[in-house]
Amino acid sequence: MNVDTAYARCEEITRLQAKNFAYGIRLLSRPKRRSLSAVYALARRIDDVGDGDLSVPEKLAGLGRIRAQLRNIQLETEDPVLLAVRDTTGRYPLPLDAFDELIRGCEMDCTHVPFETYDELVAYCRLVAGSIGRLSLAIFGSDDFAIAAPRADSLGVAFQLTNILRDIREDRDQMGRVYLPREDLELYGCPPDLAGAQRDLPMLISTLARRAESWYEEGLSLLPLLDLRSRACVATMAGIYRRVLARIVADPAQVLTTRVSLSAPEKVAVAARALLAGRA
Repeated sequence: MNVDTAYARCEEITRLQAKNFAYGIRLLSRPKRRSLSAVYALARRIDDVGDGDLSVPEKLAGLGRIRAQLRNIQLETEDPVLLAVRDTTGRYPLPLDAFDELIRGCEMDCTHVPFETYDELVAYCRLVAGSIGRLSLAIFGSDDFAIAAPRADSLGVAFQLTNILRDIREDRDQMGRVYLPREDLELYGCPPDLAGAQRDLPMLISTLARRAESWYEEGLSLLPLLDLRSRACVATMAGIYRRVLARIVADPAQVLTTRVSLSAPEKVAVAARALLAGRA
């Protein structure tokens, strides 16, 4: 398999499966778009193992195999995703250890020990989403990685907190997972498993949404450190997620009955604004 075919497969995966990510990636130059698609495709593979239907031992074994593949990423392969990631490592300073952080986060999902504190939840968000922010930054490029990397990490935390609030019902009912910190659940009188009617849960959701907004404020300070097209890419993704968060803030209870999202035309409008104005 040649590299162009491998990248084409990664771009196809991104186009079909990345409901929000793809809108920002489209604004990048072709080399960066291809490489970021490779990062997404491998991250998606890792997530799919952690969220799949296999038994916990089988999931952990699958994640272990991907970890071993990453350790041997320079070996010849016919796997299009691994081939594209290998090529990307030769083009950009990709921090491969960030993929290992994502794997560790997915291993936590498999065993799902509930988070006792908000700090534990943030640490998890750094593993599964801050890692993607730092991988993406390696492809975007920046004149000052020491300053940019923590901001990319913070934006990843903001995205993941938004996902967690949006997916409360789905995570509970389909995955048997509750990500909300137990100390906060107890404070608002909610049971750890979120079973039954929860009168005060919308108040907790609103509180966590306000905390997520502070992560956006910190993470969006990354934008001035990026080139124009990378800035537009990040502003698009942040704009989409931030608008989802705003809808949750406006009506926290809705996440218990429906999945909050933006329509395709709304996402296109966010991308156009990001491209023209360079902000989320």
